[in-house]
Amino acid sequence: MLQDQSKNQIDLPKILYYYTSAMPRMKAAKKALKQSLKKYERNRSVKRLVKETIKEVEKLAKEGKKAEVLKKLPEVFSVIDKAAKQNLLHKNNAARKKSALSKLAAR
Repeated sequence: MLQDQSKNQIDLPKILYYYTSAMPRMKAAKKALKQSLKKYERNRSVKRLVKETIKEVEKLAKEGKKAEVLKKLPEVFSVIDKAAKQNLLHKNNAARKKSALSKLAAR
């Protein structure tokens, strides 16, 4: 009996304990929760990648390494476009980020 209970448990990230009031009971609800957790992790990693690459370019620009910034820019644009394509960033937000980075590179 104890093995069956532990088998049905779903590991939740700590942040989701705040949002979920109760564990799902129905099979479909358990599956939906698992799917949303996978999406949550995937989205988080993509958003983190966008932030990290932007920070790298900003740091290089601050140090005055213009050649490296221009070399890194297409890679950053690609990451931003992929995030916008997955609807993790709004298309206008993505365009604004790309515009700000190109202005930064032009300086």
